[in-house]
Amino acid sequence: MSLDRHEHDTENVDHGDVLNSPNYFGNVLSATMNRREVMRGGLSAAVAAGFAGSALSACGGDGPGSGAVVGTKNVARSLEDRVLIPSDYSASVLFATGDLINAAGGDKKLQDITGDEMAVRAGDHHDGMYYFGLNAAGALDRNGSDRGVIAINFENINQQFLHAAGATVDASGNRTVADEVVKEINAHGVGLIEVKKNAGKFEVVAGSALSRRITPETEAKFAGPVAGSKWVKTKYSTDGLKSRGTLNNCAYGYTPWGTYLTCEENWAGYFDNASEAAPGVEYSRYGISKGQKGSYRWATAGSDDRFARWQLNSVGADASADYRNEANTFGWVVEIDPINAAVTPVKRTTFGRMAHECAYPSIITAGKKFAFYMGDDARFEYVYKFVPNKAWDAADATGGVSAGDKYLNDGVLYVAKYNADGTGTWIPLVAGTGALTAANGFADQAEVLVKTRAAADAVGATKMDRPEWCTVDHGSGDVFITLTNNTNRGVGTNPGVDAVNPRAANAYGEVLRMREAGSDPAATSFAWTIFVFGSPATLAASNLSELTADNDFGSPDGLWADPRGLLWIQTDNPHGNDMGKLCNNQMLVTIPPSAFDVKPVIKRFLVGPTQCELTGIDITPDGKTMFVNIQHPGEDTAAADVNAADSNAASKYSSAWPYDRSDATKAGTKAGRPRSATLVITKKDGGVIGF
Repeated sequence: MSLDRHEHDTENVDHGDVLNSPNYFGNVLSATMNRREVMRGGLSAAVAAGFAGSALSACGGDGPGSGAVVGTKNVARSLEDRVLIPSDYSASVLFATGDLINAAGGDKKLQDITGDEMAVRAGDHHDGMYYFGLNAAGALDRNGSDRGVIAINFENINQQFLHAAGATVDASGNRTVADEVVKEINAHGVGLIEVKKNAGKFEVVAGSALSRRITPETEAKFAGPVAGSKWVKTKYSTDGLKSRGTLNNCAYGYTPWGTYLTCEENWAGYFDNASEAAPGVEYSRYGISKGQKGSYRWATAGSDDRFARWQLNSVGADASADYRNEANTFGWVVEIDPINAAVTPVKRTTFGRMAHECAYPSIITAGKKFAFYMGDDARFEYVYKFVPNKAWDAADATGGVSAGDKYLNDGVLYVAKYNADGTGTWIPLVAGTGALTAANGFADQAEVLVKTRAAADAVGATKMDRPEWCTVDHGSGDVFITLTNNTNRGVGTNPGVDAVNPRAANAYGEVLRMREAGSDPAATSFAWTIFVFGSPATLAASNLSELTADNDFGSPDGLWADPRGLLWIQTDNPHGNDMGKLCNNQMLVTIPPSAFDVKPVIKRFLVGPTQCELTGIDITPDGKTMFVNIQHPGEDTAAADVNAADSNAASKYSSAWPYDRSDATKAGTKAGRPRSATLVITKKDGGVIGF
């Protein structure tokens, strides 16, 4: 999720004086590393000591511990409007924005789809996803490689391409065609799409009873401490026990009991706020300001609740008469049953409220506690984990959302503090402890969770450079986190740079590596290092990891450690910076060395089409089919250049990908509109991907 293009403006978020705190990660990193240490791979001595007694020794001295090399050919940089992959692989489009979710292919032009029709079609901006294998009877099967349900997030929209000629507005920017707004709303949310192999190739299952959409209009319910609290009472739910839908779903997680976790990220920018009063910290700390206008102005499309809910000002006698609290109903992790449509999605408030990126599980061991790792995607925000109070019982492996009630309604939310010696601590965010008192604005746990960012500020957690996706190595249990970028470093009153952290304004991001003390997901201390710094190879001062033209990248975003030990890195680099001028966004792969002083061998595996983002990845249990998402190709095309007949496509559209659904690597003449899409990638010889 590129902040410059999509994230609600956080420049005026009320951070108090924490940006100049010694806990700001830029300052911690500078105090910890000198340039030579960075160049050779990080805090080798300090981190190795901090990890003593952990899984480090268990990794052994061979394979990943020796810096093993992934067995794929390297893909060159590309600025072409097509997908590039190694020559011994093939890629096709499984489904794209606007496709029916229970039929193959696209039957209508994107601009001809109505608002209500969009609710049964693939949404826009394909993002995080998870493949749930099925057996022949349609039940969950963790070994099912020929049939499954893909749970997929539809994060945002390319508004200019959804309609005949962009959004219809009046002179004040108010929306004048209600159906356009309905279409935009329904293009957000989550899809559950059944797929299966036919003649050796995956396709969408026509007429599937399992395929369905969850949109911002779908009913959801609250669970955990915030459920029923004053913070989430609205005209729609006067008792504060339910809400409508899910929005701006970016990264994801999954549970050992067979459910999907979708994460609500940049929700704050959708709301109008005509209130004359300054918003409380539950709004201001997330960037909601007095008098703000929503990004798409949905609140102006009409007076019925579909549109009125996007206006935050107080028009009734209390919160039960209007939508002043509607923004508090977003910013959560939502649990979804992937195969049972009768189960209402549940907003798990114990995970906290933020611009959620991921809720990725630790290694799960019977009889042991486990954790879910999360990033809050904004400049100077935090890394979190949630640890359920109950240890894992393998008897719950098929428990569905009911098991979620057992594990996810009670537990401890932690925020990370990184120390200068390569160690760190997890600080609990628990009402009544430390600074989290009623006198400081945290009357109970519900208030702590609604005001998660303010609570993290209060306990002195470390401000980070846009923490996004988290993943966990299936062997070591190490946690990897993308810190996408932070171009505000060193700007104005923000913390500056120095010789040991030499990049002025962190334009290209990095991947962070953490290891829990004793390899225990419930531990309250950890060790950390920088796994790799992003940078174009052409910028020597920035290129601390000594990347080359074969593997340089910027702004790591999506991240996934697959079950075989490969780590996949997906990028969302701005198109106009130095890296963007060299290569479109891409996906890279490596095998993480077990030793911190061994530099990873990274290969470029895929380059996407023009102005896309690479985000979302999964693989079938047999390792032979990979699913990857291409998000928002051609996104910078001006709305004024889009017309109903697409007669400007060849000369004005930045992209028209995909050109050939059967072969995503083909380019062609621009004749239609670009669409986000999910790819199916296989080896031409039918072998295992990555080896």
